[in-house]
Amino acid sequence: MALPVDYSVLSLAVRWRSTVLAVIGIGLVIAVFVGLLSMASGFGLALRASGSAGNAIVLEKGALSELGSSFSTAAGDSAADDPRVARGPDGAALASPELVMVVALPAQSGGQLANVGVRGVTPAAFALRAEVTLIEGHRPRAGLHEVMVGRQTVSRIQGLKVGSSVSLLRHPFGVVGVFSDGGSAFESEIWGDFAAMGSAFNRSGMESSLTVRLRDPKTLAAFDQDLKASVQYPLTMTDEREYYEGQAGPLMTFLRGLAVFVGVVTGIGAVFAAMNTMYAIVAHRTREVGTLRAIGFSRFSVLMSFMLEGLLLAIAGGLLGCLLSLLMNGMTANTSASLGEVSFAFRVTPSDLAYGLAFAAAMGVIGSLLPAARAARLPIISALGRA
Repeated sequence: MALPVDYSVLSLAVRWRSTVLAVIGIGLVIAVFVGLLSMASGFGLALRASGSAGNAIVLEKGALSELGSSFSTAAGDSAADDPRVARGPDGAALASPELVMVVALPAQSGGQLANVGVRGVTPAAFALRAEVTLIEGHRPRAGLHEVMVGRQTVSRIQGLKVGSSVSLLRHPFGVVGVFSDGGSAFESEIWGDFAAMGSAFNRSGMESSLTVRLRDPKTLAAFDQDLKASVQYPLTMTDEREYYEGQAGPLMTFLRGLAVFVGVVTGIGAVFAAMNTMYAIVAHRTREVGTLRAIGFSRFSVLMSFMLEGLLLAIAGGLLGCLLSLLMNGMTANTSASLGEVSFAFRVTPSDLAYGLAFAAAMGVIGSLLPAARAARLPIISALGRA
């Protein structure tokens, strides 16, 4: 004969003080665990949003990122002239040659230097990235030392506002616009005219990367093989979204590993706390357990009843922790990436919440297993005879 679920629920309600303490303890552990997962999710989403469907990025063969890539404009033009690259209404290839570098600028907080990605672009960059939207001012004009800055860069770096000037590698550039890009990593960059930056930084005739729109994304693998096989211009091609996800990979792995490590360490403490709570509950309910056994409930029923109490405690704590973690959703942070420091927002995703609840449930089961087994093993006569 099985004990009703109501019995476990009412038992927790009667002992509400110990229940509340256990729920709060587990909730704090889950809030930290989900918070760390949301950091990894937010960083990954920021970089993933930097890529667009149908776009591919061309780098120097063997380069792992745009900063480590450099090839001639002739090589870029050769790739852009390929018939597999889509054409615009004017017949021109939808290809954006870009120069990428990192500069150190004073941060808003403390004035310490922060690494900022600088990108030289042509008008084709805006055709390939429809999400890039001007918030204020205008785009840099061709041939002029003008830049527009991402909205995250404005909040992170000193003195970046429309009408001001910024020194990039000792070259003054006027700030003429502020842009957004749906929370992508581009919002942490500074964009200027490709030709003007190439001249100012002694990079004329060179490109760091070439972003292209493919007529058919299915041709990417063959296109990549052809570029790699070229003797004159050895290059490589990657899906743009996959490229940026790859840039996020090492840090995301670290953050998720940190979440697991912190979760396990704090979770062990929460498990012992839950175990102590359940042992105390068993000690105070010895006669009650004996009565249940005397009226016909099996050892297994008692075991499952006490484990259910532990699981309910943990689920309640998990829900509390998930609610607390939602307070972190949208908070911003900065971290180093291949393109300088990237600002990103914490993103509490459904999968993060699911992991949090699963972790809480595991703590509840582990924490209640031994106390529940002790309750189930109590002899009926000795249990009834205890005060």
